[in-house]
Amino acid sequence: MQQHDGNERSRWGYILEAAFEYFISILLSGAYLARITSTLGFSDSLTGILSSFASLGCLFRLAAIVVLRNVKSIKRTSILIGCAHDLLFMLVYVTPIVPMSQGMKKALFLLCFTGAHLVNNLIISGRSAWMISWIDDRSRGIFTARKEMISLLGGMVFSYVMGSVVDYLNAQGQVRTAFIVGAMTLTALGLLHMMAMMMIRDVPARENEKRSPKETFRFLMGDKMLRRILTVNILWQVGFRCAVPFFGAYQIRELGFSMTFVSILSIVTSVVRISVSTPLGRYADRTSFIRMSYLCYMIGGAAFLATCFAVPENGKIMFIIYYCLNGIAMGGINSSITNLVCDHVKGDMRKDALAMNGALSGVAGFGATCLMSPVVAHIQNNGNQLFGMPIRAAQFGSVIAVIMTAVLIVYIKVALVGKKNTSGEKV
Repeated sequence: MQQHDGNERSRWGYILEAAFEYFISILLSGAYLARITSTLGFSDSLTGILSSFASLGCLFRLAAIVVLRNVKSIKRTSILIGCAHDLLFMLVYVTPIVPMSQGMKKALFLLCFTGAHLVNNLIISGRSAWMISWIDDRSRGIFTARKEMISLLGGMVFSYVMGSVVDYLNAQGQVRTAFIVGAMTLTALGLLHMMAMMMIRDVPARENEKRSPKETFRFLMGDKMLRRILTVNILWQVGFRCAVPFFGAYQIRELGFSMTFVSILSIVTSVVRISVSTPLGRYADRTSFIRMSYLCYMIGGAAFLATCFAVPENGKIMFIIYYCLNGIAMGGINSSITNLVCDHVKGDMRKDALAMNGALSGVAGFGATCLMSPVVAHIQNNGNQLFGMPIRAAQFGSVIAVIMTAVLIVYIKVALVGKKNTSGEKV
């Protein structure tokens, strides 16, 4: 009975940890991040690169394959690194109001923002493998759905309240106060995030694997099915990072969205995700995660198609359509790669497989944003034209995202649907 209670407590800790981490990410992405960078004087193209920096930070997950081999307590390590991550993100909100030169503010912002992503990626794969070890493999789909539902329900309320508060303070000319409120909120969320991780039981220390890090890389890259899963994630990250990092600045500066409306859009996508996450989880448990992913990627491509036509005259309508379709798609995509890896890789190798997958796809996604950034700047500086054709930067990014998603859908159909995993079951 005590064992059962401990497992249940760990599962609830996992759910709460995911929720508080999601709330923190809301305040450091999209329009919220664009509000900070615009105050500091960053361009839209640079804001896009910063929005995608989390992808480059994933490169540090490769270091985790070496670092985590000698960690005796993944729980203690996760809590310590998580505290550092949350503290650095809190300092991001302090940078616009500290009494120093604009150049020093930018430097401090970049140090805190990039540092938070780098330290987080040292532990994220091991932390994910630790937490998911308390979930029965036969019910990961439905558990993931329920976990996401709780995060999204809380995120809806949190996003709307924070958006309304920020809009009110900005309307009153109290920009400094808005940043102070953001910093205080992140401090409270960081404490709650730490307490949630403390609820989760540690896993027993394991003997170091006989494979060296070099042999581990060779073993993982030699796995054909794992390479196919990696390719899926790379294609999605490239398309996603060509478009989404530039949406926040586009919504605020060119489409004129208020923070309250941005929060409403977040609520819309959360409501949709909540409504589909359980059916998608059950579908994945009944069939396979790859079939569920195939369906969700098609819907994700349709979402990007809507933003291809988003201009100031119809921006609100097109982005409402985007957020509705994106909510359906992300109801499955958000956890699909982790679950696909866990379907195929067992035991302690999961953390290494997740680390490699996140690192390589993250670098690909960041590279896509960096390549798109000068194109964004060129289109904006050229009066919203490219090769003489009238088009806005965010629209062009969406076109690339649609093309990459189409390639991804074809690849899944050819390379993954109907293939066998290590257990001999078709996916």
